[in-house]
Amino acid sequence: MMSKKNLNGRNQLQMVTLDSLVPKNHLVRKIDAAIDFDFIYALVEELYSVFGAPSIDPVVLIKICMIQYLFGIRSMRKTIEEIQTNIAYRWFLGYGMDEEIPHFSTFGKNYARRFEGTKVFEQIFNKILMLAVQEGFVDSKTVFIDGTHVKADANKNKRIKVVVKGQTRSYKAELEAEINVEREKHGQKPLKKKTNRP
Repeated sequence: MMSKKNLNGRNQLQMVTLDSLVPKNHLVRKIDAAIDFDFIYALVEELYSVFGAPSIDPVVLIKICMIQYLFGIRSMRKTIEEIQTNIAYRWFLGYGMDEEIPHFSTFGKNYARRFEGTKVFEQIFNKILMLAVQEGFVDSKTVFIDGTHVKADANKNKRIKVVVKGQTRSYKAELEAEINVEREKHGQKPLKKKTNRP
C-alpha cells in the first residue's frame, strides 16, 4: 500500500541535543577527539587586543578553514552556507542551532588584520597537519599532491614535514586568492604577496 508522508514534522518542537544528532563515526568527531586545538590560543594571543569588543574565537576561525579543506568545499562563502545547515559542522564549531554562524567575509577580514605578514597561520596548519599524521588521519607512507606521487621511504619524518609545509602553503595561497577576490569586489586593495618564503 502506498503511503504519503505527512510534513507536519517540519514544525514539530522536539527536545534533542546536537550531540545526539551527529553520527558517532563522523570525521569531525574523530578529529575533535584526537586534536586539542587549545594550542592556537597561545600562538595568536599577541595578535589580539585586550580592549574592544570580543572577537570570534580564533579556534572557530581555524576550524572553519578545516571544514572547507577536509570536505572539499570550493569557497569560504559556500563553506559558511554549508555550516549553517550542517549539524555536524555546527557541533564541531560549538555552535547551537540558534546561534548565527560568522559571515563568510569574517575569515578574510581576520586574516588580513591579524595573520597577514606573520607566520602564525602556517604554524597553526603545520601543527594541525603534523597532529593529523601522528593520529593516523594522513597516510605517512604515500601522499598525493597535485597528482604527483610522493613516497616517503628513506626518512619518512623529514618527507612528512616537507609535504605538510607544501600543503599548508598551497591552502594558504588558495585562501589568499579567495580573500583578494572579495576585497576587490568591495573596492579594497588585494593582500600584499610575500616575496620571501619561510
